[in-house]
Amino acid sequence: MKKKKSLINSFKYALNGIVLALKNERNLKIHFLVMILVIIMGIVFKISNLEWIICILLFGLVISLELVNTAIEKTVDIAMPEINEKAKVAKDVSAGAVLISAISSAIIGFLIFIPKIF
Repeated sequence: MKKKKSLINSFKYALNGIVLALKNERNLKIHFLVMILVIIMGIVFKISNLEWIICILLFGLVISLELVNTAIEKTVDIAMPEINEKAKVAKDVSAGAVLISAISSAIIGFLIFIPKIF
């Protein structure tokens, strides 16, 4: 019984983390808004199952990286509250990972939706 309770708590903690990040992180709000818009466009333009799979994978990638970026930034802020070049590199690199995934996802999104729009 203890394992079941622990598993349920794990999900509660994870969902709490997502909610906290969504409430406090502007970029995560933007990513969620874009995700909702893409879902609406996917329904309107009747994208294929393969295109849905690609979109869902990209939603997961970008949002997961944004959550990891937030965790890295908060951890660095706790460990190194004063300005430090190595701390800045850690934060900038994690933000860069999110940016690369978002740009790649946008390009793929355009490749999926532009032909359907025109």
